[in-house]
Amino acid sequence: MKHEELYLFDTEKRAKAPVLCGVDEAGRGPLAGPVACAAVILPPDMRLEGVNDSKKLTEKRREEIYEAIVQQAVCFKVELIGPEVIDEINILNATMLGMRRAIERLSVKPDLALIDGNRCPPGLTVSAEAVIKGDALSASIAAASILAKVTRDRYMRKLAEEYPQYGFEKHKGYGTRLHYDMIKAYGVQPFHRRSFLKKLGY
Repeated sequence: MKHEELYLFDTEKRAKAPVLCGVDEAGRGPLAGPVACAAVILPPDMRLEGVNDSKKLTEKRREEIYEAIVQQAVCFKVELIGPEVIDEINILNATMLGMRRAIERLSVKPDLALIDGNRCPPGLTVSAEAVIKGDALSASIAAASILAKVTRDRYMRKLAEEYPQYGFEKHKGYGTRLHYDMIKAYGVQPFHRRSFLKKLGY
């Protein structure tokens, strides 16, 4: 089973680093809203069915697994880095900042942080290892991807209630045709990433 392989990956890492932390983000690509960065430490004996790369799960299933992770995790932290910071320091640096904050604000210090992607945040005070496509390899990273995705989606649904004309509940801030049409109709707002829109001629 795929989920068993995810847990086996983590078990092997825990042989040298007993307190293992998974780290991932959601929302690097959208034109609006924050990037969400999550860090989570799962119990070594946790075997939660359905933990997988958040992109491979339905929204309903992500919500269900999110609640189970929150209840069973040793600890977790999700940091949101907003558009103004993204515009100031760029999306890569904003993501690295969010990941570092999430790791360092955990209530338990990990022995090793597994970071989804090909680089680790600079300035970390804990050992870290970058894992390419980590959300498909590590249960801890997959759990972090679910925490990040659900937190960001909830944020965007709340934003949709405040600004219903933009349709955020449908596209979550990504560059869909509907979103572009709404930007043309209602303009660029503070929740938009202006650096992204400038590249597109807005």
